Amino acid sequence: MAQAVRSNAVSLFATDGKPHPLQDMFAAVTVVLGVLAFTTAWFYNLHLVSSWAGLAGIITGAYGQFISATTRERFLLILGLGASAVGFFLGMAHGGLFGGVVGG
Repeated sequence: MAQAVRSNAVSLFATDGKPHPLQDMFAAVTVVLGVLAFTTAWFYNLHLVSSWAGLAGIITGAYGQFISATTRERFLLILGLGASAVGFFLGMAHGGLFGGVVGG
């Protein structure tokens, strides 16, 4: 009888064969927030969006790193965290989280 041949080769992005919906959700949200923060950071008048999206991306990415289970999730989280941090810092440089609305 012929049996299916299984490969034991593990790639960099291989999962452990188990579903991780919560970890995948945190990775996806972090990447989306990172792209949003990074993109809007290059426009001076969108500093509120970039700073808040960056802050939310940093928080979700940090917690996602804490609970991540596979290399693929960690890779996406690091990309999202980096983009979120750049967007956050440029948003802060352009006017901050409140942009003069609070404190004058």
